[in-house]
Amino acid sequence: MTRAALSFRRSGAQFLLDYAAWALALFAALALRYEFDVTEIAWLSLLGVIVIAGVLQFVAGWVAHLYRRRFTYGTFEEVRALTVSFLGLAVVLGGAVAVFGNAVGLPRSTVFLAAPIALLLALGVRYLKRLYVERRQRPDTGATRTLIYGAGYLGAQLVRRLETDPYSPYQAVGLVDDAPQKRNAQIKGVRVQGQLDDLKSIVTATRAEVIVVAFAKADMDLLQRVQDAAMKADIQVKVMPPFAEILGGRARPSDIRDIQIEDLIGRRPVDMRADLVTEYISGKRVLVTGAGGSIGSELCRQIAAFEPGELIMLDRDETGLQTAQLAISGHGLLHTRDVVLADIRDPAALEQIFADRRPQVVFHAAALKHLPMLEQYPDEAWKTNVLGTLNVLRAAELAQVETFVNVSTDKAANPTSVLGHSKRVAEKLTAWMGERTARPYLSVRFGNVLGSRGSLIPIFQNLIQQEKPLTVTHPDATRFFMTIPEACQLVVQAGGIGESGEVLILDMGEPVRILDIAERMIDMSGKPLDIVFTGLREGEKLHEELVGDRETTHRPHHPKISHARVDSIPPERLDYQGWMGRMFTHPRDNTTAAIARGTLETR
Repeated sequence: MTRAALSFRRSGAQFLLDYAAWALALFAALALRYEFDVTEIAWLSLLGVIVIAGVLQFVAGWVAHLYRRRFTYGTFEEVRALTVSFLGLAVVLGGAVAVFGNAVGLPRSTVFLAAPIALLLALGVRYLKRLYVERRQRPDTGATRTLIYGAGYLGAQLVRRLETDPYSPYQAVGLVDDAPQKRNAQIKGVRVQGQLDDLKSIVTATRAEVIVVAFAKADMDLLQRVQDAAMKADIQVKVMPPFAEILGGRARPSDIRDIQIEDLIGRRPVDMRADLVTEYISGKRVLVTGAGGSIGSELCRQIAAFEPGELIMLDRDETGLQTAQLAISGHGLLHTRDVVLADIRDPAALEQIFADRRPQVVFHAAALKHLPMLEQYPDEAWKTNVLGTLNVLRAAELAQVETFVNVSTDKAANPTSVLGHSKRVAEKLTAWMGERTARPYLSVRFGNVLGSRGSLIPIFQNLIQQEKPLTVTHPDATRFFMTIPEACQLVVQAGGIGESGEVLILDMGEPVRILDIAERMIDMSGKPLDIVFTGLREGEKLHEELVGDRETTHRPHHPKISHARVDSIPPERLDYQGWMGRMFTHPRDNTTAAIARGTLETR
């Protein structure tokens, strides 16, 4: 049977059920009117009214789209359309019977008595069918018994999804919510069992194996509470996608996943202020250096959402460019002009690319970033982070770039390492070019991002997989953490509010102790692993800083972005030998920045 034939068959069956409801209702109305003495009924007249009711119901139902498959079966939209069609028929047919009924032996009240009976019958049939369909669609008995934390909109959506998906690996057996007013709430037969503090007893009563956090903005404090309670109750924790992804169609409420360490230490929901971004990116030619890296590729993805006139992804890593192109364009063919293979150490190549492509906005994310590696090879930091940044700035000036955003690091605040000093100089060079061009050339400074290549979390995950001890530099060492999407959202917004010569500092929240992360990851893995303290490395701080000693900040535009001024330095004052000599002859302990003063003052 074809799809059209099947649809017609279902619509016809639906109409016949409504027609039968009118027939039964009209007979019941007359039976009630004559106190069940059926010998008083004018059968021919009743039959005529039933036929007319059928014709009118088909017309009314067709006009209301009841029999054209517009509505999902048993929804409020269908109930509203059904009620309107039945009431319309009752008014038309009831009016006619009221005028001519006595002439054909029918009481004038017949149709008006029958209308509510017919409507109840039609609604009842739909309700029973919906119960039957939903019961058939429920997960089988082998599905994992699941609790849902949060009885709000997302929790209700998740319950409905799980209860109407026969292939779902999860079956909702209870809700958990801390709001007293939801103590007796019930969604599709799934009842609120209690509060999070009662989780252990709830798990015992429901035999649940999993709890899913269903909150639109589940911050790390909430997730830590749930994880701690779940560990005591010996139950797994899972989370839903962010609400923005569900609204944007990139995820469904049923796309639940395991909780990750990133959720527990860095999930800070960021409200994207599109007005700060649209004006300076939409329709513009935007170039991103380091586009194949963790930060650069995410910047490209977020910039693409604002429909730039052209997005140019530049990197020296062809594999990274392919991955970025795959995420943005849906292919990794590397044959289009949106990908550019070049090294920021090559000034001539950069100038040619900028002259040819004429970018209007530049995000400079290309950099060397591994602190201990650059301590061994400071020359590389100078070539890439200092001279490479200068090359990009000069190419941007020649191409008359309107907005330039230099991606910096918290290591540049009171620097004690080669990485920090090199990025501090990059900030000063950006400020110099801002003064020179009188355009918004600015830097954005933030701390560690979770999930980037070679960062803390992937290293710990790798060690856990190998069942090796986790290495921590110091039991009291702390760092600022933020997820890559959150950091990039703020970087993109910062470009719309920064001024020439400024460094914009992202709100990273409270610093997190690395030992706490290691302990949580070991607990989540369920493996009895040790933690080994290795000692702070050369140039490494015990506690990172976001704001330098001589910097003052304010927040005039965005609640999570601070503004500060950084001194500028012209290229002619760059002195590599002096920089190297002062950096390595001054004492650089691991808690206090030793500042190299003179030709290069890097604080």
